[in-house]
Amino acid sequence: MKKFKLLLVLAVLAGSSAIAYAGLDEGKAAYDKGDYAKAYEEFKTLAEQENADAQNYLGAMYAAGQGVPKDYADAMEWFLKAADNGLAYAQVNLGRMYARGEGVPKDEAEAAKWYRKAAEQGHADAQVSLGYMYAGGNGVPKDYAEALKWYLKAADQGHAMAQYYLGRMYYNGQGVPQNYGEALKWTRMAADQGHVLGQYNLGVMYAKR
Repeated sequence: MKKFKLLLVLAVLAGSSAIAYAGLDEGKAAYDKGDYAKAYEEFKTLAEQENADAQNYLGAMYAAGQGVPKDYADAMEWFLKAADNGLAYAQVNLGRMYARGEGVPKDEAEAAKWYRKAAEQGHADAQVSLGYMYAGGNGVPKDYAEALKWYLKAADQGHAMAQYYLGRMYYNGQGVPQNYGEALKWTRMAADQGHVLGQYNLGVMYAKR
């Protein structure tokens, strides 16, 4: 009898999970169609059940004023819930809000903290943002070696902006010995993906050869 009860509980939990994912899929489909009222309805229900993806979507909707009045404070509230639940995308969004001072006082150290959490989960955009902060000494001590490390992680995932920044660092000898061959390699990789600044720098590099 105990075994039967356990199986019953597991079946109920599995069913609830399936319903949650169905609601999330419906919310995403409505969002993509621009039906923000329907998307909000689906996301709000799931967000209150601690679904991090839904919480992040609600944050994005409040940040952009999609189906709801634009409200950075509400956006921050939902991003924070999702970020605390470990969602890398929400951690990146929080970092951007702190970096820009949207809904909170501008705080580059706090932005770097949230970028790092997402970067350590392998989120390429977060890795680029954290690298950029180290390169400029924004919210963290200026450290070209750290910038290079994070750019490289993102570049290895095919992130064009990271490849562009790597090209610049090798060209200028920042954090690494100056190496025009490496600079050309990374700049070309960015340019091949359509990165405009990468294309420009690649043209300049060829013109100087």
